[in-house]
Amino acid sequence: MAGADPGVRRRAHGEAPLGRRAHGHQPLPGRLPHGVERTARLLSDAGLTVTSLCRGGFLTALDPAEQARALDDNRRAVDEAAAVATDTLVLVSGGLPPGSRDLYGARERVAEALAELAPYAAERGVRLAIEPLHPMFASDRCVVSTLAQALDLAERFPAEQVGVVVDTYHLWWDDRAPAEIARAGAGGRIHAFQLADWITPLPAGVLLGRGQLGDGSVDFRSFRTAVEAAGYDGPIEVEIFNEALWARDGAEVLAEVAARYGQHAC
Repeated sequence: MAGADPGVRRRAHGEAPLGRRAHGHQPLPGRLPHGVERTARLLSDAGLTVTSLCRGGFLTALDPAEQARALDDNRRAVDEAAAVATDTLVLVSGGLPPGSRDLYGARERVAEALAELAPYAAERGVRLAIEPLHPMFASDRCVVSTLAQALDLAERFPAEQVGVVVDTYHLWWDDRAPAEIARAGAGGRIHAFQLADWITPLPAGVLLGRGQLGDGSVDFRSFRTAVEAAGYDGPIEVEIFNEALWARDGAEVLAEVAARYGQHAC
């Protein structure tokens, strides 16, 4: 339902047995276009609980002034998460700075930023969830490509402050994912679990290529079994970036998502 008019979200909620949603976050001025207070009121009026705010991050800049701006934006994202009463802010680390080939150095800058942001978030009742993205995004969007890399960062901090996101779209290909899910669960670090299918061919720009559940290659039941075996009992989010789905009636898509979840994830 990302991008839908709040009225559509309210109607869809009334017609489907769902009471929680994740909320999309974009850098200022595009995020929460209705304003923080109005967004919080609309969600409350609709009876919706926000499971996470997505996203913060993009913390790999080499230029000190640019990194300072990124930290300020992330503090605002933490404040927004608290305002809409979610305890989880999803972080996408950011890609390589222009001209850089130093993946390790970029990840270390993410760690340095987390050292500043984690205490700030904890003071406001918000935990940070590092999301590894598929390696095709490593150059421009996310230098954290595997759950192991995300955990290597998260484990430098208390579990109640920094954890990870298990997103099937980004992790379905990795045969080490089940072991890393178990590792994350043992440390209490699974802060979010997200579902979307992998479909090909990918569209131009790649980002909006996620598929409806059941349309692609992901074994959702195995992922759900793994996260539950690891002790996760929190919300399961369906996060599909797909223009064709966005162009359809929101209530219809929501009902389809619920049906597909029952068919492919239960």
